[in-house]
Amino acid sequence: MRGKILGLPDCTGMAEHKEETQPTAVLDERFRRLVEGVRDYAIFLLDAGGRILTWNTGAQLIKGYRAEEIVGSHFSRFYPAEAIERRWPQQELEAAAKQGRFEDEGWRVRKDGSRFWANVVITAVRGESGELQGFSKVTRDLTERRRQENALRESEERFRLLVDSVRDYAIVMLDPEGRVTSWNAGAERINGYQAAEIIGQHVSVLYPAEARRRGWPEHELATAREQGRFEEEGVRVRKDGTTFWANVVVTPVFGAEGALRGYAKVMRDLSDRKRIEQLERAERQTNEFLAMLAHELRNPLAPITNALNLLSRKSTADPGELWVREVLQRQTGQLSRLVDNLLDVSRLTRSAVVLDRRPVDLRNIVRNALDASMQWIRERGHRVEVSLPEDRLMADGDEVRLNQVVHNLVHNAAKYTPPGGCIQVKAGVESGRIVVRVRDNGIGMDADLLRSAFEMFRQANQGLDRPQGGLGVGLTLVQRLVALHGGSVEARSEGPGLGSEFIVRLPMREEPPIVDAQSQARAEPAPVRARRVLVVDDNQDAAQALSLLLQGEGHDVKVALDGSAGLAMAYEYRPEIVLLDIGLPKMNGYEIARLIRDDPALKGTTLVAITGYGQLQDRARASASGFDHHMVKPVDFQALQRLLHESA
Repeated sequence: MRGKILGLPDCTGMAEHKEETQPTAVLDERFRRLVEGVRDYAIFLLDAGGRILTWNTGAQLIKGYRAEEIVGSHFSRFYPAEAIERRWPQQELEAAAKQGRFEDEGWRVRKDGSRFWANVVITAVRGESGELQGFSKVTRDLTERRRQENALRESEERFRLLVDSVRDYAIVMLDPEGRVTSWNAGAERINGYQAAEIIGQHVSVLYPAEARRRGWPEHELATAREQGRFEEEGVRVRKDGTTFWANVVVTPVFGAEGALRGYAKVMRDLSDRKRIEQLERAERQTNEFLAMLAHELRNPLAPITNALNLLSRKSTADPGELWVREVLQRQTGQLSRLVDNLLDVSRLTRSAVVLDRRPVDLRNIVRNALDASMQWIRERGHRVEVSLPEDRLMADGDEVRLNQVVHNLVHNAAKYTPPGGCIQVKAGVESGRIVVRVRDNGIGMDADLLRSAFEMFRQANQGLDRPQGGLGVGLTLVQRLVALHGGSVEARSEGPGLGSEFIVRLPMREEPPIVDAQSQARAEPAPVRARRVLVVDDNQDAAQALSLLLQGEGHDVKVALDGSAGLAMAYEYRPEIVLLDIGLPKMNGYEIARLIRDDPALKGTTLVAITGYGQLQDRARASASGFDHHMVKPVDFQALQRLLHESA
């Protein structure tokens, strides 16, 4: 029976070949041992009703039963309860009997109750006359393979969900011809197409017409296929026809056999970055223009200022001439202030302002700012009320910059207050901070202007005649300088026509400074001895005016109008002080400074840059070239006098 069930060859009619053929019993035994020795597969026989007849080693290892425990039992013992309830074991046998073979994958149960994923092949075994004798059943444990497949599937699902949820990058799959096969949320956001609208279309739909005409989409794919990767930045087109600047990376995808399966395409919208780059480029160009503008404006301001200083030394009783001098001095000062404010705002925007912090008394700052604004205040007939405490208001600050702050606020109040108005300036301590208030009864501000008072180039409404004038940068400068000092500034107004108030709050210095009486004595001006001074400037008016001023102070002055002449005169004249312009014909000031520094005979010469270029990098370059000092045109002659005195 066993030989027939196993399908062993029938030995009938083979007696005459007995000496050449192994006996059937021997073959049967070898085949049995072969089956029983298999360890990776459960191989066993069932009778026609599904009861177990044989049991091999693999069956014991996979299912956990020994042969004596399981032979004679129905094979449904290996099935989960839910499979038994739906008569799945019987259905398997019926299918195998009907079709000759049945294969399935599903959960099976071991002796210990644990489940495993099995591949099952059931084959009907029939006798010579075709009657069903039973079934052979081969079971393979695929639990590990299923675990790996599930892990791979879960990984792919997680990756798909990850890709689909990415919104900052368009991640797209293309087939080998370049048609879209997948489309994530980022692609929808960036390109405007929903997945249903774009899948199946050629990727060239995302390119401008000109790029499609020259076959650029196909070129990208071909390059990626040949080189393994393609990357570029260029213009792409959204669904609505608008264009954007994109970074694109295309990577070919190959199968296990090396066949091209398609392309992965990752696209990033760089429009914002491009816009920022353009803004930064525009800002650089603006700053360069402002620096050049300041240089060009300061060059004519220098001789005008020096000429006015010369005029002020000559007494006159002519009322008309006195009026002309006052107008020229006032308007020249106004022009210089506008240029300085514009450049200071540019420097602050680029974080190029470095504060020279020292102990300062805010009372002196207020007094100096009022003195600087008094000419403008008197011209408009304003009344000024000043309230300062007797005790010092000490802060750690840059005296020049804080003076700018208060001066701009007072000047602003005077500008926007009609003639005959009142300006109040108060300083004191509130809640442990120094507070400076500048109040006027001028045109006031509405709510919109209050919100934007400190924005650059923003001014109160003016008529076509622009009676107040200005660039609209003064309050911006105030806010940023105060912030650099760790303070704040606030604008207040009850409305148009009701005046305005600006409140500056600054940190107090923790300890009052110790006054050095000796240093105060040393600070007293002393007579300046005559010096040998060389002025090198291609602006003849500026050079001549400065020369006359210095000669009026008793100095011996020589003038040169270009770089080569200036260097030659320095070698010949051996000056103690060289007032040297930077932008000179034939040889610039930096070159001259380096050559002077290389000459041992001019080792003690003090080099002073007198230039319209006053930005931080200009000062650094001057210092690197050998200059001792850097002064911006138009030069404050009193500051120049102090420098000559200190260099003595």
